Order: sequence, then structure tokens, then C-alpha cells
Amino acid sequence: MSKISSPTDAARLSIAPMMDWTDRHCRVFHRLMSRRALLYTEMVTAPAIIHGDRHRLLDYDAAEHPLALQLGGSDPAELEVATRIAADWGYDEINLNVGCPSDRVQSGCFGAVLMKTPGLVAECVARMIEASPVEVTVKCRIGVDDQVPEDVLPAFLETMRAAGVRRIAVHARKAWLQGLSPRENRDIPPLDYPLVHRMKQDFPGLHLSINGGIASFDAVRGHLQVMDGVMVGRAAYHQPWDILGGADRLWGDTPPFGSPEQVAQAMRPYIAAHLAGGGRLHQITRHMLGLFHGMPGARGWKRTLSEGASRGGIGVYDTALRQVTQLAA
Repeated sequence: MSKISSPTDAARLSIAPMMDWTDRHCRVFHRLMSRRALLYTEMVTAPAIIHGDRHRLLDYDAAEHPLALQLGGSDPAELEVATRIAADWGYDEINLNVGCPSDRVQSGCFGAVLMKTPGLVAECVARMIEASPVEVTVKCRIGVDDQVPEDVLPAFLETMRAAGVRRIAVHARKAWLQGLSPRENRDIPPLDYPLVHRMKQDFPGLHLSINGGIASFDAVRGHLQVMDGVMVGRAAYHQPWDILGGADRLWGDTPPFGSPEQVAQAMRPYIAAHLAGGGRLHQITRHMLGLFHGMPGARGWKRTLSEGASRGGIGVYDTALRQVTQLAA
């Protein structure tokens, strides 16, 4: 087995932070398929860490490394305190969200709306860097609303570089904070991959990852001809084997498993332990519905888990897996 990647090395392929999706069970599942890719938590707000249940918000399985914590916030002092608290949990990276367009994020004056105040973002990350024993990174958009990305993005990257940030993931879409829902903001604003590619040429000293609409492993390889890293979101969630099954080859390694059936079998002890501790099957298997995407038996696997996991146990999981293995035999 290869040694665990450093965060910068691992960022060659990362799985985007996604609210309600990339929880600890999802990350354990993804880690089974790739020892090398960089995983992210869901966004956690700085006030929640300061005032909330820190163990619930920050605990994770050691097997998830390399793992980054994504923070949300716009108050430099709060972000500094949250970063100091999170340092005790041993994350490999702390990331600041400057890309989420949700209404809740806007009302808190953080996420994508921060593209309008790069000076404030610079103050935030400078305080975070001072407080963090690990690298502080940023995830951003190419602009918001009526901003001109060709002007805004280079200026934003320069401001981040001056503040001490060395690694940035860029979602290659604008965010329209008024008039589009968060879901629409993931699809409707046009992608501008060429602009992000030019940023790598213009900022060779920054480690830049590209994000947004990347839906296949071939597309990942294509972007890596230009970029330092690729961040994949929904495709990795809905078609995890397609993105992660062969991912470790990007580092010259042999993937841990040769088939999604092997991954499903490897998840079984983790699921059984979760159930024995009082957890519910659905809490894990909801992240696994797309494991057999496009393969014989995929419909039966998904249907069995969708209909039975909310009230069933390991027997439901075994039944779902037989939907696939019997057809593969």
C-alpha cells in the first residue's frame, strides 16, 4: 500500500465538499475506492464550531485521511477561533468557502457573496493561516452577479496570493445570487473552463484546481493536462465507481479494488458495526446508490436500498448486493 498523500499531492483529484452529502459515512465509502484522492467535509460554519457540538461537527474516522475541513464564515476573528479549535482534530487542510450560493449562506454574508469583498477574504485567510498548523486553502467562483470574471478572478487570485494562500479550487461558473436557486447555480451559469485554464498560465506559482461540471474520469485526465488538480462533485457522488474506481492510477498506483462488487463487500463490516452501534442502514447506503451506475443489476440494487434501508438491517444490504452479483455470475 502506498503512503497516504500529502494534501497538495492528493489535490490532484479531490471530491468537492457537498452539503448533506459528504458526511463521514460518504467519505469512508469514497476512501475505500481511492487511497490517494483528497476528501472534504461538508461546510461547517465558524459559529457552529465555536458554540455548537464540536465532536458531532468535527469527528471523523482516521481512515479518511487525507481530509480537509471546509469552513464557512466572514468574520476574521470567528474564523481564527474556529481554525484553532479545529486544529485539535488533526485535519490535513482547512478550506474557506467562497463559492456556495445558497440563501442561508448569503444571509450570513459568506460563501459566494464574499467574491464581492476580496479584501475581507484576505483578512479572513490571513487570520486562519496564523492560527492553523496545516495549509489554509480557498474554494471560489469565477465571479458573482454582474461581475466580469475576466477582471474579477485574476484580481481575486492575486489578493489571495498576497494574503498567503497557495492552493485554490475554482468553480468555473459565476454564481447569480439573485434570481437563481442554489440548484440552478450548479447548472445554468455557463462554464468557462478556458478562463480557469488561463489562470494556471498566469499564476504558475499557485496550485490551482478546476471544479464544475466535470462528469467523467476522461474529463479529469483532460483537465490535468493544464491544471494542478481537478475537483469533482456530483459525478463522484452519483457515479462513484466511474470517478474513483481507477483514480489512484493518477498517482501511478494500483487501485485498491478491481470492481464495485468488491467495494460493496468491503463496506459490509463498516455497515454492520454502524448498525450494531444503533445506527440506521439508510445513513450509509444513501451515499452508495450509484455504486453500480450503468451496470447490470444497478436498478435492483438501488431499488432495494431505496425502499428497504430506512427500516431494514444488514439483510436488506445483502439482498441488494445479490441483485448485482447474481447477474454478474
